[in-house]
Formats: sequence, structure tokens, C-alpha cells
Amino acid sequence: MIHPLLQTYGPLDGWMILLIMATFSIGFFAYQVQKATRLVLIGSSDSRFDSWGPRVREFIVGWLGQKKVLRDRVAGTMHVLMFWGFLMLASDMFDLATANYFSGELLPGFIVGPWNGMVELGYTMALIGCVSALIRRVVFTPEKLKGKSQLEGNVILLLIFTITTTSFMVESKEDPSPFWEPIGHQFNQYGLSDGTVVVAYWLHMLAISVFLFLIPLSKHMHLVMAIPNVFFHDTGPVAKMRPLAMGDDGRAVPLEDLDIDSFGVSSYTQYTWRQLIDGWSCTSCARCQDVCPAYASGKGLNPMQVIHDVRDYANEHAPLLLSGEMPEETMMQRITEEAVWACTTCNACVDVCPLYIEHVPKLTDLRRNAMMETMEYPDVLNTAMGNIESASNPYGYGEHERADWAADLDVKIGEPAEYIYFVGCAASFDERNQKVARSTISLLKEAGLDVGILGIQEGCSGDPARRAGNEYLFQMLAETNMMTFQELGVKRIIASCPHCFHTLGKEYADYGGEELEVFHHTEILAKLQEEGSLPQVEKNGQSITFHDPCYLGRIGGIIDEPRDVIGGVDVEAERNGRDSFCCGAGGAQMWMEEDADKRVNEIRAKELSETGCDTVAVGCPFCSIMVKDGLDSIGAEMDVKDVAEILWEQIVAKDNEIQEKVSNVN
Repeated sequence: MIHPLLQTYGPLDGWMILLIMATFSIGFFAYQVQKATRLVLIGSSDSRFDSWGPRVREFIVGWLGQKKVLRDRVAGTMHVLMFWGFLMLASDMFDLATANYFSGELLPGFIVGPWNGMVELGYTMALIGCVSALIRRVVFTPEKLKGKSQLEGNVILLLIFTITTTSFMVESKEDPSPFWEPIGHQFNQYGLSDGTVVVAYWLHMLAISVFLFLIPLSKHMHLVMAIPNVFFHDTGPVAKMRPLAMGDDGRAVPLEDLDIDSFGVSSYTQYTWRQLIDGWSCTSCARCQDVCPAYASGKGLNPMQVIHDVRDYANEHAPLLLSGEMPEETMMQRITEEAVWACTTCNACVDVCPLYIEHVPKLTDLRRNAMMETMEYPDVLNTAMGNIESASNPYGYGEHERADWAADLDVKIGEPAEYIYFVGCAASFDERNQKVARSTISLLKEAGLDVGILGIQEGCSGDPARRAGNEYLFQMLAETNMMTFQELGVKRIIASCPHCFHTLGKEYADYGGEELEVFHHTEILAKLQEEGSLPQVEKNGQSITFHDPCYLGRIGGIIDEPRDVIGGVDVEAERNGRDSFCCGAGGAQMWMEEDADKRVNEIRAKELSETGCDTVAVGCPFCSIMVKDGLDSIGAEMDVKDVAEILWEQIVAKDNEIQEKVSNVN
């Protein structure tokens, strides 16, 4: 038969009809893409043009290989089938738009067969993926989709279904190879009429045209924006916050030299261009929503909606923004104060996002502006911030009390040592966590390490201040602590608080601490056990589960070590490791009030109690407090102990047992 493109339809030739369709669809698509690009490029500068090697590698495995998409095995597999299917079938446009001139005249003969096979495989994969997705949406509707409009997604899937099925019909009239094109060959056996194939061809091209129209008007804009979004992902340490200003030496500008007009983000254009790309990259898969502790507890934060807010704000105010004017509505008003201050900065949303969207910085940048410029922040933070500023700890205790817990431990205080145990505010002043500090120091001394503490010279690491948005206070603390480290020649630091571990190890590099070696105490303890300097844990019939702190597991990458210290976990919580659920204390939430009906720690406590274990092991002072309170509130009788406590208690018990035997002999 004559190719549909070469036929005449009334006054118009087929190629003229296709040209008209392509002009409108491609033109509209190109206009919308350039509009979105302009809305992105009015954002502030962002240095994302470094680390080309890591960027290329992550782009290959993250975008091309769909690494993070496949963390959801069901939905991920469907998406990968459609993604790879479209990559392969897209080349078919060379034939569809040239009446097979491309494969018939331009391609070498020996390539035609494999090329046609690749194209058919692409259509087949896309068909399987879209049918599976439709069945999942309509028949086995996920809980997160119930009660929400599925029109947009279903229309797109039906378009894909149309594109794929009609391709086989068109293919049937092109003498398909039974080897390379088995599905097209099978359609050929049915003897489809020429008229049917003509209709199929134009349905195919119409579906593609409609698809091009819908891409920039829907979540499927990610097909375009995901490419730069993934490539320009943050290659720095996970969850590291940036200083207010960076000098030419690659370090934060000292406070005395700091000269900036505004703090954080208030307006749309104060977000960086990379932060703005996020708005058009979101697929609305709701994975970030699924893992957000604030959302799970009923608070007003939905990380997916935050990203939608950025995009919607830009589209609604596009005429003003593109003309260089500033809308009256601020980004805080659009995203809402409730959402901004509900974030625990656990980074679960960022970690799970298949397109490397950075949700948390958008919220912490708004906090910076609220804390340091507009002064519109939760009043409850005044106490903690005031205490940190005056006493260098959020509890408000006198600095001279920092080392009281170690008075009888014969440990170096304020003296040079191979290792400095950075105690942290919680373990210094909270009675419950002072036991952790005592156990940690006792274990390190038992193993023969040259270890000391800073005592009165130790200040808050600054994590609560920084996550609350008080960047000025954080920098003051960082600079002060770095002066202490330099005076004492501190090179190696052990921290039992994951927040201190993260801040000292990753963020102090901007303040002169790039040569510091910072370890979490579970790392050191596990290493000492492996070397034989400390014994292995004997559980003696006690069952133990482990709660992974967000800043230790997901952000810090320390997952196996705490489990090794306690001799393994008997029963893992449903969500564990890098997928662990937040205790609710991070992001300065420890110092803010929480609605009694919307408590994150109770959700986590229920998950831990369902393990049926006797003890919950932890590796974070805040988690210790929050998990224990959560367990108490739900009536679960489980002990909560730091891994250091578990190991030290065993050593003490063994010593007591030996002493008792000696006494009995005497």
C-alpha cells in the first residue's frame, strides 16, 4: 500500500497535514519549554559547574539507569519499561515522518533489521509498562492515589497505549520480519485493511501531537527538565547546608567581613536556578510524601506540594517575573509558615526522589529569612536560641557545668589528646544522656585510647541554630569551636550525637575544619571490637532492635557499625537503615512544641514496638529521648539504650561477676 503520508486527503496531501500538526504541537511545546527555562534562569546564581566526572556518572546511573526509580520495585519497573521503551521507539519518528525513507534509503541494509527490532522492542516495553500502570491505577489503586483526580495520568497512559498499539498496525503493512518484528508480523497475518492502517497511522501521529501539547502543561514536563535536574545535582556531602557567603578561598566569609543585603529566601528569584528547576522536574510520584514524618503525622507539610508551589507560583506570576517585577506574594506565604516550620530536615524526601529534587533547602532558606530578616518565626524558639547565644547550649545551663558528668572518670579535660570526645549539649546536660557519655568515655579508656573532652571550652556544634535558620548564630559557634580545635591541635573527633557528627564532619569544612577527622562513636566502638580491644556483646536471651537516626544512617551512611557493636539486630523495624523513619527531633523540632495529636515519635514508637523486642538500641541522644517518650505514650514496655550503654553494661556485669567469684573464693 501507499504510505499514509504520501496519500492525498481532499485538498491536502498527507505530508501537509503532518506539517500542520507538527508546527502547532512542536511550536507550542517549544514555546512552553522556553518560557519555563526563562522562569528558571531568573533565579540567583548557583555554582553547579564542577565535578564533571561524578555528574556524568550519576547522570548515567540516575537518569539513564533509573537507579532511584527502581527503589520502588512495582511502580519503578513500570516506569523503566516506559522510559526505556520511549528512548528506543523515539527513533521511529525518522521513518514515520519520512514515509520510511530513513530506513529504506539512508540506513545501511545490515542495520535495518536490528534497528527495526529495537524499535518494536521499545513499543512493546512501553505498552507493557502503560497497561500495567493503568491496571494498577484503576484496579489496584494505591492508597496515596485514592480520592485524588487521576485524569491527567490516565489520559497520558491512554495516549501511550494508542501510540504503541497503532505502531504495530502500521508496521504490519511494511513487510515486517518474523525474526526482528514478531508482533508486527503477527498483525500482518491478520490481514488488516489499508483503510484501517491509514486510520492507525494518523491516530498514532495525533496521539504524539497531543502528547507534545500536554507535556509542558502537566507533570510530564519532567521529561525535559529531569535531564538538567539530575545532571546538576548537589555533589557535595549529603544534607550539607551552605554558608551565607563563600570567599575566593573556598571558605565561608568570616562574620566580621560579612556584607550581604538579605538573608535566606523571601522572593522567588532568590532561589537559585537549580532550586527552581525542581519545580518542573517533579513527577508527582508522591514518594517524598510517603516518607515525610511531618506529613505522616498530619502536619501541614507535604514536600511534594512544596515543589508544586514553586512551579505554580512561577506560572501564575510569569508576566510579572519575566518583566523583572516582583509579585506581592512571598514564597513563605505561598508555601505557608506551617509547612516551613514542620520540617525535621531528615532528608528522607531528598533521598527517595528519583529526580534528585532538593526539598529541604527550600524550607531552610525560608527559615533563614524568617529568623534573621523578617523575625517571623515560632516564639518557642526564642528560648533555645537565647540559651545557645548566652550559654552555648539550648538547655540554658552554665558552661562551667559541661564536664560535671565526668568528674569521677579521670579523663583529660581541655588538654591535647589523640581523640577528642565531642560530648554535645544533650549528653553534657541531659541526665539520661549523661549515662551515654559516661559509657562512651569508659569504653574508649577501656580500649586504651588517648581520649579527652573539651569541658568548658566545648560549645554547641550549632546544628539546632542552623536548622532553625539562625545562620549567623551557627557561624559564630562554628568559628569559636574551630578556634578551640586549632588551639588544642584537635585532629580527630568522636561524637555520639549524629547531628554533631554531621555538622563537625561535613559543615565545619567551610570554616577551616576540612582536615578534621570526625567519627561517630559507633564507628570507633565497632573498630575496637574488631581489633579485640573491646569484647563482643552477649545478649543472654535479650532481643534487640535498632532505630537508625536520620543523621547517622540516611545522611551519615553509618548503618552496619551500630549493629555490629550490639552483635546484630534480632528483628529489624519495618523501616530501617537509610529508609528509617524519623524520631521527630531534627530540624530544631526538639525545641519546638508539637501537637499532641500529631506526634512523629509515636508513629516511630509503634513501628519499633511491633518488632516485639525487649530493647531498642539507639545511637543518638535526641532519638533516645523521643523514642522513649513515644514508647511510654503508647504504653509499650521496651528499654531504650544507646549502643555504648549496652556494651559497657556488659563489661561492668562481667567485672562484677568476676569480683563476686573472687570474693566467694576468699
